[in-house]
Amino acid sequence: MSDSPHLPEACDLLIEAGYVVPIEPHAVVLEDHAVAVRNGEIIAILPRSQARERFTAAQVVSRPEAALMPGLVNAHTHNPMTLLRGVADDLPLMTWLQQHIWPVEAAVIGPEFVADGTTLAIAEMLRGGTTCANENYFFGDVQAAVYKKHGFRALVGAVIIDFPTAWAKSDDEYFAKAGELHDQWRNDPLIGTSFAPHAPYTVNDANFERVRMLSDQLDMQVHLHTHETAQEVSDSIKLHGQRPLARLDRLGLVNDRLIAVHMTQLTDAEIHLCAERGVSVVHCPESNLKLASGFCPACALQRAGVNLAIGTDGCASNNDLDMFSENRTAAILAKAVANDATALDAASTLRASTLGGARALGFEQRIGSIEVGKQADLVCVDLSALETQPLHNVLSQLVYATGRQQVSDVWIAGQPKLVQRELVGMDLPGIIANARQWRERIRHVRA
Repeated sequence: MSDSPHLPEACDLLIEAGYVVPIEPHAVVLEDHAVAVRNGEIIAILPRSQARERFTAAQVVSRPEAALMPGLVNAHTHNPMTLLRGVADDLPLMTWLQQHIWPVEAAVIGPEFVADGTTLAIAEMLRGGTTCANENYFFGDVQAAVYKKHGFRALVGAVIIDFPTAWAKSDDEYFAKAGELHDQWRNDPLIGTSFAPHAPYTVNDANFERVRMLSDQLDMQVHLHTHETAQEVSDSIKLHGQRPLARLDRLGLVNDRLIAVHMTQLTDAEIHLCAERGVSVVHCPESNLKLASGFCPACALQRAGVNLAIGTDGCASNNDLDMFSENRTAAILAKAVANDATALDAASTLRASTLGGARALGFEQRIGSIEVGKQADLVCVDLSALETQPLHNVLSQLVYATGRQQVSDVWIAGQPKLVQRELVGMDLPGIIANARQWRERIRHVRA
């Protein structure tokens, strides 16, 4: 009996690209390749010439002048704060926070503000190639529902802070709501949950110990701002007799579930402690620059073996959710801080903003690289524009010359979210009109 010819395999989606940037293996670019997707999962990465022979696809997307890369992971966001974009600029952190942001939030924050701000952020992120966000804001239940509604991947933080807010009035209520959030979303394929104690200067020892105990029990990440400014460090020494990281270590929180954001004030010993314990550090270069908070030693962290991720921070302190801009700033700032032109090269920067972010969030088994078995969170970047010609080095071009407006297509778990620059299933004029009415409401509050 003779062998019968192999029948083509069925797949839902075949994306053909001039270049595939898988992130893993590191610094590799696959020319003229295709990625096959079935049931939201990557099932093959192969040369384009073989792809159509092997697969019969329900849909073929051909982008011969594009780079196909994993969706960017924005590893630190306060996305409802898109509605506060430009409210209080050109101010130092504590003045900005205590005299401007917190009073406005106290007047307007609620489920409607959070839902509308999150929706605006999702649209902006998708248009910029971001497919996953690490969220740190009040009303996590509302955020999670909005992310789920739009099929956007997120780790949603349950805020813990030492004073009453519109979200919770007491320590027990903050923790009860954190438990409810975790219970509701614990098995969701898109939405995860974390603890988000705000910062060492707004959370007491007892609450940090409670976070650590529950984080251990529930295997939840702990997402917090720390070592953001020199003042934070000096205040901690005065109040606790320790630097913030030493205090967190005393309380048992310096471990592989810690997502430490900003980290602009670090000693060599603290960098090595983070490497030894498996801490993830989120670098937010543009926010830190704008608030004059300091410089995260990204190169030293990376070279010590610390998992480095990249985030935009919130729109009230950045003022955008543009991860392409953030990557470029992270790479060039790292060189200046290290006084070394080889610091945080293009491939390492892309890794930080994809797989590094996924690892920080505990999502690295699902996303962050183009590998068989992972979710098809994918982004096509058109490199045919005049601004990215001539194309000598794809990785370099993606970091140093590409703007978010060159993102043409986005998929999350194989579902199209942006097609030829058009958002799928989102009412763009409605989102813009809604943002404008919030401007008027906030204007009245500030008058």
